[in-house]
Amino acid sequence: MIWVTDLETALIEECDFGTLRNICKCRPVPDHLRAEVWQICLNVQNKGDSMGTFDGLYDMEEQGLVREDCRTLVDKLGNEEEDKVSIVSDLESIATFFSKSRNEKYTSDNGWLDILQPLLSQKLGRGEVYNCFYSLTNKYIPRDCMKNGKPFHLFRLLLQYHDPELCSFLDTKKITPDTYAQSWFRCLFAATCDLQVIKYMWDVYFQHGDPFLVFFMALVILVNARDQLMSSEGETKQTLIEMLATFPGGLEAEDIEDFCSLAQYYASKTPQSFRRDYQGPLFGTSMIPVSEAFGIQVSQALCLPVSVAELLQANKSSVSGDGVRYFIVDCRPAEQYNRGHLPTAFHLDADLMLQNPMEFNTAVQALLAAQQQAISSGSVAGGEHLCFIGSGREEEDQYVHMVVANFLQKHYQYISIARGGYGAVVQVLRENVIADLGEEYTRLLEVCSMDACGSASDVENGEDFTHGLKGEAGEGSLLGKISNVVKSKGAEMKQKLTDYIKNEHQLPERHVSNTDRVGKRYRNMENVFSIGDDDDAEDPTMGSSDDERKETISLETWLKKPNMVYTCKCQEVISNGYMYPTYLFVTDSHLYVLREITSRKGMAHIQARRALGSIVKITSKKRHPELITFKYGCTEDDNSITVSDLERFLIPKAGEATKVIKTQIMKVLDALER
Repeated sequence: MIWVTDLETALIEECDFGTLRNICKCRPVPDHLRAEVWQICLNVQNKGDSMGTFDGLYDMEEQGLVREDCRTLVDKLGNEEEDKVSIVSDLESIATFFSKSRNEKYTSDNGWLDILQPLLSQKLGRGEVYNCFYSLTNKYIPRDCMKNGKPFHLFRLLLQYHDPELCSFLDTKKITPDTYAQSWFRCLFAATCDLQVIKYMWDVYFQHGDPFLVFFMALVILVNARDQLMSSEGETKQTLIEMLATFPGGLEAEDIEDFCSLAQYYASKTPQSFRRDYQGPLFGTSMIPVSEAFGIQVSQALCLPVSVAELLQANKSSVSGDGVRYFIVDCRPAEQYNRGHLPTAFHLDADLMLQNPMEFNTAVQALLAAQQQAISSGSVAGGEHLCFIGSGREEEDQYVHMVVANFLQKHYQYISIARGGYGAVVQVLRENVIADLGEEYTRLLEVCSMDACGSASDVENGEDFTHGLKGEAGEGSLLGKISNVVKSKGAEMKQKLTDYIKNEHQLPERHVSNTDRVGKRYRNMENVFSIGDDDDAEDPTMGSSDDERKETISLETWLKKPNMVYTCKCQEVISNGYMYPTYLFVTDSHLYVLREITSRKGMAHIQARRALGSIVKITSKKRHPELITFKYGCTEDDNSITVSDLERFLIPKAGEATKVIKTQIMKVLDALER
């Protein structure tokens, strides 16, 4: 392999960590290069012998236990008899010196010898082994990995964030992460996995250089084993714990690259502010004990907290890609929300949960519908991740916590809460921590006055800072309209909303773009489903459909969906002229664009999910009637059409496909007009 030759050359020239990563690209490395690679990754290459200061005294209270454990490990390794004494001596020296220098008492289950075993296999000298061991434990092993320790409280929050149902199952069984994952965290899986698996795993792990990756590796292991766990509900608690503890042992060397890639994926789908919050307390060489306040904060957290700085940054209109996008749910009382709120926030009054449970449930369904509409349309307000925000006042936010708990009990994924509430939002904006947030946030600073959480002085004459933010999440958008309807006490409006939600239950995938205007778009107008030259100017956003999630699905499974109306195979034609094998799936509410994965037969990516109500025009060329253009956007009050996006497809049975889609669009609009 060429990259191996490049690596060998670079190592001869004493390459640095950056060069090594660029060559290896987080792949396992050949056995003969591993020792050098690990030392570079751990930043101990050519470092002096730290054990030179060891006084040679083996006088710890637990010295006998250290010596016995070292002998047991060496016997397990199966070395030649003449080598065993030397290896045992080196191991005992390393463990003793480390224990004394760190002022940490040795115990058989602290993971030290498990970490040392893969290091010994690299045939390094005693000083080099110690340097690698010291660096690895400082950088990658979370502190306080004791029973009920802080890392395990954090891991539970991450599990709850990504798989609330599995987390609830383990909570019900009273199985806490420390009961099964302690050895995973204390030695980076070295105690439970095969040696060759650990070598490959550490190759990739050290190249990533991310100490938090162990949390997501553990998460992948649990999520992959969820079916086995859930089907073992009748087993005893101890049986389940023993089963959980052994799961990493099923990993094989060829699984490691995919395993680590999955861990990276989960990391990318997790709010990043927890890294800044917990890096200091959990990792590093500091001898300062983990604060009690930190322990309470993590152990008593209802769900994963998100910093308001990250919240504001993530929902900037310019942000794109596969990172976390939030749908912000403002749970403050209506009067506070009306005086000032984030431009992309949906209002859900927490007081409704106690005062009017039926209206609260209706509001929740409207919230979920609005979230899906915003996602489908690519709105800046759209995000899979629900982040709840209160006032920041403990007494008021008790109701917010009740709302969050309600969502968690229903096993909604990606639930978080903004740390510090709306007060922290205003504080961050005032301190100008986030740059280039846009005019809407500048306007927010102008209307926010003395009381950060919504006092009467926030906005003079009750002016809403979202005024004029039409087309995204302001009052002119469907998100704003639904939020206002929820707050309305008019019986007629509530009935219409209730009817709309009932339709949602009947058709689980029924969403409409947040740019839609409910009206007689296709009546008394020219036929938008026209066959003509389609001379409209090219839209610059062509081909920029909502492909953030790139979910992989089975075509066979989707063909069997009960709400599937029509399917056809075609070619998607993008702006540069390239064509991709594609399937169009039409449900009763959506047009799905599925791009075939040529390397995986029968599988496809969800390239785009388009609400049928957002299709404003379908055209084709006279000379090429099979080349169909779908245009998406909204109809203005004067019946003019605003196109925001378009896609082109080469469809063999174009007439049949457009007829079905037109019929379904009419059904969607008729349902919304009722």
